[in-house]
Amino acid sequence: MPEKSLDRPQQRPGQDKATNAAEAGMTSLFRDDTYFQSIIDTVPDAMIVIDETGFMIAFSPAAEKMFGYLAGELIGENVNTLMPSPDHERHDGYLRRYRETGNAQIIGKGRVTTARRRDGTTFPIDLSIGEAEVDGIRIFTGIIRDLTERHERTRRLHVLQSELAHVARISQMGTLATSLAHELNQPLAAITNYVETASAVLAQQGVGEHSTVREALSLCADEVERAGDIIRHLREFIKHGETTRVRATLGTIIDESIALALADGAGRGIATAVRLDEAAEDVLVDRIQIQQVLVNLLRNATEAMSETRSKAIEVVTRAIDGKMSEIIVADTGPGLEPRIARRLFQPFETTKPTGMGLGLSICHTIVVGHGGRIWAEPSPIGGTAFHFTLPHFDDTKVET
Repeated sequence: MPEKSLDRPQQRPGQDKATNAAEAGMTSLFRDDTYFQSIIDTVPDAMIVIDETGFMIAFSPAAEKMFGYLAGELIGENVNTLMPSPDHERHDGYLRRYRETGNAQIIGKGRVTTARRRDGTTFPIDLSIGEAEVDGIRIFTGIIRDLTERHERTRRLHVLQSELAHVARISQMGTLATSLAHELNQPLAAITNYVETASAVLAQQGVGEHSTVREALSLCADEVERAGDIIRHLREFIKHGETTRVRATLGTIIDESIALALADGAGRGIATAVRLDEAAEDVLVDRIQIQQVLVNLLRNATEAMSETRSKAIEVVTRAIDGKMSEIIVADTGPGLEPRIARRLFQPFETTKPTGMGLGLSICHTIVVGHGGRIWAEPSPIGGTAFHFTLPHFDDTKVET
């Protein structure tokens, strides 16, 4: 398609010279209007302006990227160039019927439809159309959002949620197993003592070594010892479980974590601010595990602020001594209860009626496993601030 001058669209069949001149002036006005041009150049969604007969008089850079055409190639062309059948053939009729009846089908309402790129491929779009009159000429402005990108973002969010849920389940199982192992060691030790005491009493009473009672006690002692071995092996397995740690960017991890934590309306009414220290950006971590830490802290923050009027979360990073990165998640909630604060990272401690009390314990396990530490302080913005540290990525020493 030959490139046209931006301010001299070609005269179309059935268009008189006066109308052609008027629309040429309109296109020139758009080109020369600095304010309008700044909007066209910066609006993130594709923006197309047409006249009342369907011919394009403005085509934004975002539209160029979306459709694969340059603005100069389409100015003066019918907008149905960007439409697949049947809209391609019917669009002129839609506009003519609107001019004659004033009955708007899409204008001011919007709809989901399909569009056609330069290479002929089609894709789903969300189309919103507004109407205005400039210098006596009726124009229509279309704002177009590519639903393919939205669907891809949604798919990516679901993938992240699935990955996070998988790691969360594994982490909960590990923390639960470790806690149970610790708690079961005490009753097992007590059972062993009782068995040994009972055997000693029977020996003092002259009960034979091969009597049924003493044999049963001996078998009981063997089973207790076996149970203890199973627990010790389980704790060692969990303790030495290996993860793959790679170079990651904190800014990306934080952005994804906020999207995950505040999805499904959880972040409604909450102001979120992120302040990143470039010197703290590169870390050596298991990305999914650190996302889990951040998502847990962010969700705790949103739940803590459920009854507060001011709802804000601030995530801050900063470098420490060139070796560690510190991440701070602060909220405007009511702060920590003293009873909880004392046992903050121990399992089964929770203020939630349906919670297991494993979230912060898992955060502690993950952060310590990365060679960092985690703690809580009063928040400078009014509630609680959780701090944790992670190792910098070192180009000269990459660990896995």
